[in-house]
Amino acid sequence: MALRFIRKVRTKSGAVAVQIVNRTGRIVTGIEHIGSAHTDTELAVLLSKAEDQLRPGQQIFDFGDIEQTPVKTSDVADWRDPESIQQTVANQSRSISATGKVIASPATILWEILEAAYDRLGFNVLDYTAFKAMVLARIIEPTSKADTIRVLKDIDAPHPSLRTLFRSLGTCIEQDYRDQLAKAMVTYRSATVGLASLVMYDVTTLHFEAKDEDKLRKVGMSKERRVDQQIQAGLLVDPAGFPLELHMFEGNKAETTTIIPVLEAFQKRHGITDLVVVADAGMLSANNLNAIEDAGFKFIVGSRLTKAPYDLQEHFDTKGNRFTNGQLLESTRVMGTGKNARERRIVYQWSAKRFARDNRNINLMERKALAVAEGKAPMKKVRFLKVSWAEKELDEKIIERARMLAGLKGYVTNLPVESVPATQVISAYHDLWQVEASFRMTKSDLRARPIFHREKDSIDAHLTVVFAALAIGRHLQELSGLPLKRLITDLKGLRGSSVLINGDEIAFDALVPDDFAEVIGVFVCDQIKVGHFSTRSRPFQRPDSGHVSMKNRPVSPNGSRPLMITT
Repeated sequence: MALRFIRKVRTKSGAVAVQIVNRTGRIVTGIEHIGSAHTDTELAVLLSKAEDQLRPGQQIFDFGDIEQTPVKTSDVADWRDPESIQQTVANQSRSISATGKVIASPATILWEILEAAYDRLGFNVLDYTAFKAMVLARIIEPTSKADTIRVLKDIDAPHPSLRTLFRSLGTCIEQDYRDQLAKAMVTYRSATVGLASLVMYDVTTLHFEAKDEDKLRKVGMSKERRVDQQIQAGLLVDPAGFPLELHMFEGNKAETTTIIPVLEAFQKRHGITDLVVVADAGMLSANNLNAIEDAGFKFIVGSRLTKAPYDLQEHFDTKGNRFTNGQLLESTRVMGTGKNARERRIVYQWSAKRFARDNRNINLMERKALAVAEGKAPMKKVRFLKVSWAEKELDEKIIERARMLAGLKGYVTNLPVESVPATQVISAYHDLWQVEASFRMTKSDLRARPIFHREKDSIDAHLTVVFAALAIGRHLQELSGLPLKRLITDLKGLRGSSVLINGDEIAFDALVPDDFAEVIGVFVCDQIKVGHFSTRSRPFQRPDSGHVSMKNRPVSPNGSRPLMITT
């Protein structure tokens, strides 16, 4: 049975350490050090802090005037002095009348880091605190717009009224916040890491909890294999996965028709054309490639293997299906018909790792097709199965073709071979996983779907909030090297507290372990200062000695120390 409890122990220096102990059965599995007290008042504060961390979310406890055991350091036995054990027993029989109340438990470090990131990316150009609150709340805990205030109250952060939050959605559309955000993102990336010559594009689907379709929400080809109404979102990112452009399309729109509007909007917004666009094979069509090229862009697009036997005819005629690991082969192919026909450069690479994976999948699909052909499995659409009237059999020709192409991956580009070798083409394409990583963050960490809005403008505003949150999330992840969810969870656990004891209000700042303080240190910039204590916290007050600066408090025995982050 797992237990969590508070204990007080005497340290080697004579102070009293307050700890939260995790125990399973008779085995202690973890000890969380809260702090060390040298006076009775400090001990009372630490115990209140420990209670708050042991039972998070219960931020206000009004004990009233009740008989309580006095909180004294002398109540804790001093193992250095055997006589203190008898004195400890005597002290525990005394009692006093006292009142205590935890009036606040803010996650100040988390909020100030998010605010600084918001300003650092240039999003403060919007100058609307309600929109900012929605964006930062979605990073902390993605939930409905109506529940945003609860999220902000939970960390004791400033928050507008619910009506103001919903009003900001209309302002988001009227003042075209997405345009301002997109410009700020490109400006920030250009000024810091430099805008890369590569951009990655992909499209995903976001479903709705709705019954009826409309002009926007349509049932279409779902990435999640759902049959709900959906929209499509086209995302343009840089090689690090930082978002640059986001557009919304009808749920039944063909993927191949989404890339051109996004690139044209990006070009018009920033006046940038000298870029290489990387996309997967879903964007491959002759008309798409011509339109991208006519807009002044270069491209690298995944190629389907259906044309590989013709592109590599010379190799197959002379060497069969024998390849070496990492072998590169180049060819050219005319894509399009009539006046739209253009010659394209095709690059192929053979990989032993991909060959093993492809063969494993081919064997699996062959077994499934054989089971259907022999009547051991119900009839369904399976690759490698040939159905002729009532007869079912394996399609040996297709299987042989698949094994011949196993291990190959193709790429189509209009980059000249003289300036961009095949290895660079392949390396650039491999960065496409960053778009998928951004989509995963959008769907899981930020919960962009399911969408509950009904009006087109509200849906557009929702995606704008997610767009801004994604940029901040990728920025924080890039700086810290930690997954966004873990980073936010850890920062949210760093809680300060304001405790009212006998009419005196005592502020206690979050204690940050040294290892995590190093992580927080990467966020230091002009907007963030790292020191010992938050300047927003109330000063430490002792009832008998007036104001005492908390900067003079000792470092905790376990290496933890208070940390300040102020804007």
